Amino acid sequence: MDAAEFRKRGKEMVDYIADYLEKIEKRQVFPDVEPGYLRPLIPDCAPQDPESFEDVFKDIEKIIMPGVTHWHSPYFFAYFPAASSFPALLADMLCGGIGCVGFSWAASPACTELETVMLDWLGKMINLPEEFLAGKDGQGGGVIQGSASEATLISLLAARTKTIRRVQLEKPELTEADIMGRLVAYASDQAHSSVERAALIGGVKMKNVSSDDTFSVCGSALKKVLDEDKASGLIPFFFCATLGTTPCCSFDKLLELGPICNKENIWMHIDAAYAGSAFICPEFRHLLNGVEFADSFNFNPHKWLLVNFDCSAMWVKKRSDLTGAFKLEPLYLQHHHQESGLVTDYRHWQIPLGRRFRSLKLWFVLRMYGVTGLQDHIRKHVRLSHQFEHLVLQDERFEICAEVVLGLVCFRLKGSNELNKALLKSINEAKKIHLVPCHLRETFVLRFAICSRTVESTHIKFAWQHISQLATALLKTWEQNHHQQLQQ
Repeated sequence: MDAAEFRKRGKEMVDYIADYLEKIEKRQVFPDVEPGYLRPLIPDCAPQDPESFEDVFKDIEKIIMPGVTHWHSPYFFAYFPAASSFPALLADMLCGGIGCVGFSWAASPACTELETVMLDWLGKMINLPEEFLAGKDGQGGGVIQGSASEATLISLLAARTKTIRRVQLEKPELTEADIMGRLVAYASDQAHSSVERAALIGGVKMKNVSSDDTFSVCGSALKKVLDEDKASGLIPFFFCATLGTTPCCSFDKLLELGPICNKENIWMHIDAAYAGSAFICPEFRHLLNGVEFADSFNFNPHKWLLVNFDCSAMWVKKRSDLTGAFKLEPLYLQHHHQESGLVTDYRHWQIPLGRRFRSLKLWFVLRMYGVTGLQDHIRKHVRLSHQFEHLVLQDERFEICAEVVLGLVCFRLKGSNELNKALLKSINEAKKIHLVPCHLRETFVLRFAICSRTVESTHIKFAWQHISQLATALLKTWEQNHHQQLQQ
């Protein structure tokens, strides 16, 4: 494919993507395939001779699309949103076209410098404390990670290194292995599984802190477990607070937790993967109060800020905490500006060496939507979640299981877990909408997340009508089965 054909085929692909997204609601939201569907549809080996673009292109609908879950369908209400917008797609094209591998400033100065500035823009949009911003000579700063999971792991590893060095200075008789064996990290019992996974990778103990009746961790719960562990000779070193938990979008109490972490020399990381985007709206910014106590903070513009995956924004108060943990300088990566204090080499801020020009997506989206356009998007989703909540509350057969703060509604039929599992099964087997469940304590709950950029009130009404009809049929069947059991 030469440049002339690329121009032609590129326009065809843009048309295909635009048509796909414009007409996505006509596609069944969840595919009708079984595991292993794809292998019989393609050859066992790569072709020896080149194939035409036409041959590849026609196989998109024939082979790929039958197995796609349509995350951007207005009938997709599962997980949390996967952001998408045309400006971000165009920026991703440019990123691929430039094709740099921006591991250092010298590897592509624009890749590094735009990222630094975009993370400052984004930090100012959510009113982050000044210490988290790079500015012209700040000690903190932001970096784009691939996911919130990576941000949590990076924070935990940096905290581990910082704590080991501190304890070795205080108690030189302890070896690194002695200290490692005593380190303990903490998170809410509602925290995402990626936090526990970070501890597994980091080789440290992880303990869950009990959440309260609102599924939030409060200061007294953390202090209790810290006191117990310190009395046992353990070394608490890391706490991951969650703002907008995955099960029910609950918020840990930063204003109580932060001072405890600061006093106890515990690194506090804030995972706001989903909820963080909402903090650009003044009416939701209070949910971030207490961030001033944190050492690191993360949220995903690729969830709710119209920036396509992957783009996970992470800030630290002291970037030396990251670079001090991960910095290696082989000769082939060195450049003459690296010790000037004027440049950032992001390879020291992350696990991989290579990195894409992801800040282009932020640059395009922030400029072409503006803060007000992005606020409108967030507020629309929150309004739609409250519309769904209102519909649920009007039906006495159902109950709301957690406070609806942003774009997630947790609900269920009043009754057993088995009844609600059966309802979810009927919803997802019908494939008109798509939901996933969660457990709140021992209760099986259905999650209804407002996801698509194009979702409207009509889609919410349709989804509720569909759920209600399936619930009616299910309850009728259950009553009949119960009646038959009584007769026996």
